[in-house]
Amino acid sequence: MSTFGDDLIRSLNEALAHAKGEGPAIVHTPVAPREVREQARLTQAQMAPLMGMSLSGYRKWEQGTRQVSGPAAMLLRVIQKEPEAVKRALSSS
Repeated sequence: MSTFGDDLIRSLNEALAHAKGEGPAIVHTPVAPREVREQARLTQAQMAPLMGMSLSGYRKWEQGTRQVSGPAAMLLRVIQKEPEAVKRALSSS
């Protein structure tokens, strides 16, 4: 069988185990964008570019009409812990 086929079968077995409540599961606690922004003492207009998004898109997160997930949630956690490091990293690019 191909590597892709092996990976697919392994992924499906992991999904099945997860559905049965078996095996490891990575569960992240939700991130509240407004709380992170306020803790970092940033305005929405300052926070949106740090997240690499438009101001209107960011506002939708705070209003709850759009959900934060994946890499964006991880970036929010980094901003929550080290806002100055993120600012420095993004200003040099």
